[in-house]
Amino acid sequence: MEPTTQVELGSSGRRPSVSPCTVGRPLEGSLTRRASLNALAEALDYGTRLVVGFVVTPLLVAGLGAYSFGAWQILGRLTGYISAADGRPTQALKWSIAQQQTSTDYPQKRRCVGSAVAVWILFLPLLVLLGGTLAWFAPSWLKIPVEQYATVRLTAAVLVANLILISLIGIPRAILRGENLGYKRMGLSAVLVCIGGGLTVLALHWNTGLVGIATATTITTLLGGILFFYVVRVHVPWFAVARPSAAAVRQFCGLSGWFLAWRLIRQVMVTGDIILLGLLGSVQLVSVYTLSKYTPEVLITATAILAGGATPGLGGIIGSGNLAKAARIRSELIAITWLVTTVVGAAVLLWNESFVRLWVGPEYYVGTTANVLIMWTILQFILLRCDAQIIDLTLKLRDKVLIGAVSTAISVSAAVVVLRAFDGGIAGLCLAFLAGRSILTVAYPWMVGRFLGISGTAQLKSLLRPAATTALLFSLAPLLSEVVAVRSWPVLVLSVATTLAIVSAFAFWAGLTAGQRRQLLQRIRG
Repeated sequence: MEPTTQVELGSSGRRPSVSPCTVGRPLEGSLTRRASLNALAEALDYGTRLVVGFVVTPLLVAGLGAYSFGAWQILGRLTGYISAADGRPTQALKWSIAQQQTSTDYPQKRRCVGSAVAVWILFLPLLVLLGGTLAWFAPSWLKIPVEQYATVRLTAAVLVANLILISLIGIPRAILRGENLGYKRMGLSAVLVCIGGGLTVLALHWNTGLVGIATATTITTLLGGILFFYVVRVHVPWFAVARPSAAAVRQFCGLSGWFLAWRLIRQVMVTGDIILLGLLGSVQLVSVYTLSKYTPEVLITATAILAGGATPGLGGIIGSGNLAKAARIRSELIAITWLVTTVVGAAVLLWNESFVRLWVGPEYYVGTTANVLIMWTILQFILLRCDAQIIDLTLKLRDKVLIGAVSTAISVSAAVVVLRAFDGGIAGLCLAFLAGRSILTVAYPWMVGRFLGISGTAQLKSLLRPAATTALLFSLAPLLSEVVAVRSWPVLVLSVATTLAIVSAFAFWAGLTAGQRRQLLQRIRG
């Protein structure tokens, strides 16, 4: 995971594979401009979600109580696992469209959409079956009191219905992103987030409990589907569904199958910690963990915005066979991702205790050691995800999925041992996931380097300077957090802003080379 701009192309570099829907042609237009607009749209949406979540989460904690709030968190993660049963046609569609953005073979694109719809229909019975099983057994898995069985089952059923909607309405959204036009919905989806927050507050006000909150989520999803259908109809002239051939559907199913497997693995990476805490620890511990992890997890979405803006354009570059340019953009992307993650991570380590205390109360803070380990797991996941997404663009997922499965199995097994045999708590859980995912930290950069022609020596050399900078900042910030604290929101905001400014300057000059600094400044000006 190297924040580097050094690229070495060897004679062994290979052209990327071409999907069933790919028609290669040189990309046109300003990819930088579109990437910036996509990132701006995502940032607007996420900023809105952040504000709405900041306001609504304390209301959820107060309205539901620690026990029901923890149950809500676990149910959300469990239903997330079920989402992989939709066959992941949207992922296959998005990256296939991304590889042929400039193609005018519109009938072929429509057949791609038809293949995605066909895969969704094929997997729908499995999604319903698994969802029904989850809804029925969830109360016993979570050790819910018998008198609350009906409520939890109905909540889970509504969440499963929400997943079915998401898997269908994800098709027009995938088209929009694959065409590098995600910015076209700018502002509209932010309004939708506010509506969803308002519906959740109404559900709490009317005392509808978990079922009401789940219903509010489903209504918001339905409105989002209508929104994206409208935007795609307006801005994608070729949008329609054409009947695909049986061979095309089989090829799409094969690609979707690998995306499905990766979805399961990624779901364990992202939410497995909460599931394990809920099953082997306690629901109350889940509440403490998720609330303390709230600000570190902001980084996951913030960096996803950066990558999401550039990834569709990068897919077109890879599809055209311009591997030198793809390698250069990948290096810049990782450099920016490292910089943002390190800067914000240091601020989180310094001020998270004060934030949690002011937000929901001191009893929900996990402690300094666990806070540091959480931040390291977030950093590790963000960096390996950058290369994981680039592997997606190549449409060669087999090795990525198999190695990810081994890493995830080791992570979960180690976590079970730590939690059950040694009562390691949150700190032990984080160590287990750090150890298991270390395989991916090595394997994914090597896979991408082999594809793009970047030598392992170049990657290793470029890693040393930023790694030393991150280690220094992530060591000093927790020490300072033991002696500084704030008691009001205005002082906290000012303190965080000052920290970000100081740490940004230090990380920019200490962690990046002169060439990297120059290229990043040029990219910002562009």
